[in-house]
Amino acid sequence: MFRTALRNVLAHKARLLMTVLAVMLGVAFVSGTLVFTNTISDAFQKSSAKGFDQVDVAVRAKYQEDEGNTVGKTPELTQAMLDKSARVPGAADAIGVVSGFTAIADKNGKLIGGGFRSEGGNYWGGKDPRYPLKDGSAPHGANQVAIDADTARRAGYKVGDTVRISVDGPVLKPVISGIFTTDDGNVAAGGSLALFDTATAQKLFGKAGTYDEIDVKAASGTAQTALKTSLDGALGTRLVETTTGKQLADDQAQQISSSMSGLKQGLLVFAGIALFVGTFIIANTFTMLVAQRTKELALLRAVGASRRQVTRSVLIEAFVVGAVAGVTGLVAGIGIGAALRSLMNTLGATVPDGPLVITPGTVASALAVGVVITMLAAWLPGRRAAKIPPVAAMSSVHAKATTKSLVLRNTLGALFSAAGVATVLAATSMNGSDGQAPMGLGAVLLIIGVFILTPLLSRPLIGAAAPVLRVFGVSGKLARQNSVRNPRRTAATASALMIGLTLITGMTVMAGSLQKSIDKMASSAIRADYVVSMANGNELSPDVDKKVSATEGVTATSPLRNVYSRIDGTGESLTGVTGSAIGELTDLKLDSGTFKVGGTQAVVDKETAKSHGWKAGSSFTAHYEDGRSSRLTVSGVYEGNELIRGILLDSAVVTPHVKDPGDMQVLVKTADGASGATKDRLEKALGSNPAIKVQDKKDLSNSIAQTFTLILNMVYGLLAMAVVVAVLGVINTLAMSVFERSQEIGMLRAIGLDRKSVKRMVRLESLVISLFGGVLGIGLGVFFGWAAGELLGTKMPTYELVLPWTRMAVFLLLAATVGVLAALWPARRAARLNMLSAIKSD
Repeated sequence: MFRTALRNVLAHKARLLMTVLAVMLGVAFVSGTLVFTNTISDAFQKSSAKGFDQVDVAVRAKYQEDEGNTVGKTPELTQAMLDKSARVPGAADAIGVVSGFTAIADKNGKLIGGGFRSEGGNYWGGKDPRYPLKDGSAPHGANQVAIDADTARRAGYKVGDTVRISVDGPVLKPVISGIFTTDDGNVAAGGSLALFDTATAQKLFGKAGTYDEIDVKAASGTAQTALKTSLDGALGTRLVETTTGKQLADDQAQQISSSMSGLKQGLLVFAGIALFVGTFIIANTFTMLVAQRTKELALLRAVGASRRQVTRSVLIEAFVVGAVAGVTGLVAGIGIGAALRSLMNTLGATVPDGPLVITPGTVASALAVGVVITMLAAWLPGRRAAKIPPVAAMSSVHAKATTKSLVLRNTLGALFSAAGVATVLAATSMNGSDGQAPMGLGAVLLIIGVFILTPLLSRPLIGAAAPVLRVFGVSGKLARQNSVRNPRRTAATASALMIGLTLITGMTVMAGSLQKSIDKMASSAIRADYVVSMANGNELSPDVDKKVSATEGVTATSPLRNVYSRIDGTGESLTGVTGSAIGELTDLKLDSGTFKVGGTQAVVDKETAKSHGWKAGSSFTAHYEDGRSSRLTVSGVYEGNELIRGILLDSAVVTPHVKDPGDMQVLVKTADGASGATKDRLEKALGSNPAIKVQDKKDLSNSIAQTFTLILNMVYGLLAMAVVVAVLGVINTLAMSVFERSQEIGMLRAIGLDRKSVKRMVRLESLVISLFGGVLGIGLGVFFGWAAGELLGTKMPTYELVLPWTRMAVFLLLAATVGVLAALWPARRAARLNMLSAIKSD
């Protein structure tokens, strides 16, 4: 039986090619994901480990937890602590570390490093072992800075150039005194690093006379653990915590691994979708192969082969196909992993140097996925083949689906579909995250139910296309009859395309609806013409509000100044605003009371008021980080949103209690409204700072929606793999169907159907099947998009369903295009059949 199975594989290698390709694509996706994420993770881990070479023990301040109404705080690492650390037994040297956000602009004034990876720090003394100088000298004084070599290369800077930088708002223009090399992970990832002398860094980052960390280097022969013990004894463990360099490297490696885990899981989900779609092709292929070899299998049964042996022979064929697909998919996956890494470097997401990592686990996973998926998909066709009675098969009486099996299938499909719809509808009535799991379960049940019912649905839906197909005469009529001749085959082929379009349509509906709701939120919650903020989300200097308010044409401004406090024993964030202007700058819907902010009066969003049991007129005490407190009164309760929520009170009340005040945003109202000229004036008033964003309402909604758009585009790209696999499925089914109907096609040619009509018949059949899958996919996608939106609407009051009719039409056109392209080769093959040879074939 083993030799028979191998001979069958070789005999039908052309027909199995599409199956191998389908499985290979899925395996390549899986192995490529594993190679890519393992390579990136390994490169970053090795790079970060080098960054701790100069650190044997790190001393950091230990956060003192909130207790009762006392706000927790982080103690300062002083110069005295630094000196004491340098003198402990076993210490060779100690360096004080200061760090903070520092944006560097290129020569065109644009931000380098994307904002979030723009870091600054201090250069220790005249020669810092952490940052070897490549050119120039150490920075001295407020007018000098050193930058990393990668940033200098990308921006074209050299020693002596003046560079524009920003820490928390105002623009600084120091001279580059030196260029250094570094193993810093942020720089390796495409970020930037600027270093000042220690006194300047402490002043710029608001840490005069103190440090963020003390790095201690061990003397020769002293172990890191021994030095840690000495430091614990000298400094105590109540206010500070010590960590060895090895532990820091291990923790960093763990963080990198965790961050890559999310990316890996996301990519593997899409690989799983492609493989799931591929199972339809595999099952379809083996079902058709078994049907074409009915007499052969019956003969094996007649000469003594048992049902188990027949099933086993089919599974052996599947094993060979899966093994070939696994090996080729692994090779292709290694190429994909290398290509993705190169693509990241091309797009500016720099990755540290390192070898391509191919682990034994990756090899085993690729082979296992290829073999297991193929054998599982082929098991049912093999089991069906073994059940065909030898006598019936020898006389060409194929075992057709009985009425009982059809009733059972349709009943099962109806039950799954009903359960799925009921679960999804129940999830839409739940609150936020509580409904996510039921929603996912309902979606899976419904997709399974629709797949089971697809043969039943194929007749009426394809039948609806009959009037259009009549236009094409005999070819159209034959195409419709061929499409519904074997409903199960049609269903399996269409379902592969259906799944991809379901996901694409669902995501598109959600993205369009979210964009609409964000636009409504921005326009309804804010009357301000502009919102000023830092590019990386850090706090703005209070000077920004002063400069903006002094700009020509500005009529009102208000900072949004976040201040942490303790209220009734729990932590609450207060937002300080300009009480006299906030009503003019916002349009928040009041639930009760009056919108009055000033003195001891505050307004509170509905959720916060509910959690504390407050209403208009209620009073509460806010405890600040300086140990003092304020008695405040709720003047009104408003409807919060994603842009503005929480407790709003006058900044004059909270600012005295904050050591280093900073603003998350500044709201700006102008006399002429939003315009290009007004925006230019505001940007110039802020020194054309690349680290600061000046956004109108449209910019604000676009920046919020940008994340969804990016995710949607990534999903389109990743789901393209599933669509490609679906195309292979349509090609495979049509090609095998043409082979199966060779005699019939030969007879049609003999009685007058020309080659052009034969081609048209096959193309129309492919088009009908693809459009059938497209209609089902788009319909399910709209339903899932609506349901997910209902769930999201519990957290976003402005959410409303938007159906992207244009894009859905494009998706339907895509399905039709898939059908036309997939039919090119099978249609050509059918038209070129020799009619006499075809009529004589079995």
